[in-house]
Amino acid sequence: MSENNDVVTTGNWIITYLIMCIPLINIIMLFVWAFGGGAQASKANWAKASLIWIVISIILAILFMAAVL
Repeated sequence: MSENNDVVTTGNWIITYLIMCIPLINIIMLFVWAFGGGAQASKANWAKASLIWIVISIILAILFMAAVL
C-alpha cells in the first residue's frame, strides 16, 4: 500500500467538507479515506484524527450521561 503524497487542493477540501455535512455518509467516507489507501497522506491523517475525536467524544458523552443518571 503506497502513500499518495500529492497536495490536497483547496477545491478538494471544499468537496471533503461538503461530504462531511451529509449524515452517515460522513462516517463511511472517514473510514474510506483513513483506511482505503487511495487518499492523499494528509487527508488520510486528517480522517484518522477525526475518527479518534469522534471516539473520544462518544466516550465523554457516555461518561457524562452516566454521571448525571
